[in-house]
Amino acid sequence: MEQLLDDRETSRRFETWLIGVFSAIAVALAAFGVFAVMHCSIAARTHEIGIRMALGARAADVITLIVGEGAWLAAIGIAAGAIGALWTTSAMATLLYSVRPEDPVGFLAAAAVLATAAILASFYPARRASRVDPLTALRQY
Repeated sequence: MEQLLDDRETSRRFETWLIGVFSAIAVALAAFGVFAVMHCSIAARTHEIGIRMALGARAADVITLIVGEGAWLAAIGIAAGAIGALWTTSAMATLLYSVRPEDPVGFLAAAAVLATAAILASFYPARRASRVDPLTALRQY
């Protein structure tokens, strides 16, 4: 009997495992995307950041500005993703067991994970930008 039940649940376990793997890949891609956008944005704004630093902005101010921009991008992406997820819940309903497709705890947990990943991904470019030498940045132009 145990073998019969185990055989019956094998496909559901595989589907669950596969969804978990794809979810982890999606979070990694989202974090990498935010990192790449923030890195390119900061590379293009080196002159502006140098002027800010020359006028008295502290490193913490620059980090706050850039991480705030990353958080704003994450908020827009999370809102768009939540709308898309609510729109496609009927397709996912057959893969879920004992969970409603529009479970608010699941949506909030996913949003928290993505927001954390985006903020951490924007922190490294922000830290790098806060170390810009104002004189070097101003000499570029």
